Amino acid sequence: MSEPSQERLPFEPRQKKKKASKKAPVKAEAAKKQQQREPSSSLEAIPEVVSKRMIRRMAIFCGIPTALGVCSFFVAYWIVSQELLELPTTAVVFVTMGLFGLGVIGLSYGLFSTSWDEDRVGTWWGFDEFKLNFSRTISAWRSARKTANKE
Repeated sequence: MSEPSQERLPFEPRQKKKKASKKAPVKAEAAKKQQQREPSSSLEAIPEVVSKRMIRRMAIFCGIPTALGVCSFFVAYWIVSQELLELPTTAVVFVTMGLFGLGVIGLSYGLFSTSWDEDRVGTWWGFDEFKLNFSRTISAWRSARKTANKE
C-alpha cells in the first residue's frame, strides 16, 4: 500500500489542535453561569408547542412533494424499462425539479401557515395563519430596515 499523501483537504485545519489552555475551562464555566442567570424562556424563543407544530407542518408540506420527486425517478425508469411509454429525459427532469421546488416552497409554507399562538392550533390548510404570519414578518423586516437606515 502506498503512504497517504501529505496534502491536506480543503476543510482540514492547517495545524493540529493545540492543547487546551487552563483559561478555556474558566471561560466555559463563566458562560455556563451566564446562561444560568438568564431566564430559560425569553420573549424571542419559540415555544415548544409552536415549534413542534411548525416541524409537523413543514414535514407534511415539504415531505410529500419531495418524496414524490424522488419516486418520480423510479416511476419514470420503470415506465421506460417496461417500454410502456417513451419519456423524454427533459420531461422527467422538469417533473422532478418541479416537485423538489414544491418541496422548498412547502417548507416555507409549513412555517408560515402554522399558528404562532400557543393556545390556538389553527386550521388544517392554514391560509389565514399564512396571511397573518407573512404580514407580521414583512412588517418586522420593514421596521428593522427603517431603524437600520436611521442609524
